[in-house]
Amino acid sequence: MNDTVSFGYEQVSPDEKTQRVGDVFSNVARKYDIMNDAMSGGMHRLWKDSFVRRVKPRAGEDILDMAGGTGDIAFRMEKSGAQVTVSDINEDMLDVGMDRAMKRGIDSLIWSTQNAETLTFPDAHFDAYTIAFGIRNVTDIPKALREAHRVLRYGGRFFCLEFSTVEWPGLAQIYDLYSDKLVPKLGKAIAGDEDSYRYLVESIRRFPDMQNFKRMIGEAGFVQTKVEPIMGGLVAIHSGWKV
Repeated sequence: MNDTVSFGYEQVSPDEKTQRVGDVFSNVARKYDIMNDAMSGGMHRLWKDSFVRRVKPRAGEDILDMAGGTGDIAFRMEKSGAQVTVSDINEDMLDVGMDRAMKRGIDSLIWSTQNAETLTFPDAHFDAYTIAFGIRNVTDIPKALREAHRVLRYGGRFFCLEFSTVEWPGLAQIYDLYSDKLVPKLGKAIAGDEDSYRYLVESIRRFPDMQNFKRMIGEAGFVQTKVEPIMGGLVAIHSGWKV
């Protein structure tokens, strides 16, 4: 791993990035879901529905939802009867998720504080690994992908939902203007935190494009890797199999 990594547009040490990303999500945890609605016009709900349909969770499966603190993906998968473990490096995000689960009367989820780069689960433990809007915040993405591969059983599947690079020319310009100018202002108005949302926009810009991220998934050991762009690459669903 390099001596420095990107934190938005800055280059910082790996340890500093991990700490600063943690601070960002601790700051926004309580307003995270409200901000998701505001920033996406509610579209994130449809993206997550599509994502879970691709995962196809089934009763009796063991599924790890990484960076899933507030429970959005886990709540959708839990309905299938799968045993879902919700993991996040940030305990504040997990606290929000557990509160939401309690209010919904959901008690079947397992909640676990985990670093995606150094999971404490044994080898070949899960049937599926999901991560939605979390991989770009990981300090060492290749290491996290290798860990995802390690904890999956043979025949297990990997699914990632993440912002990507918009390839529709007209939408690309509109989205750049919106994310640069309006998203930090929304963060200030709704969550009282402009800087955290400026970082989140910058982290999207620094994330690998669809084909490069697909290549990284393959380099971690996955096969039959695929990418499905949504809205011209505004977001993308990446997948792969462990065989």
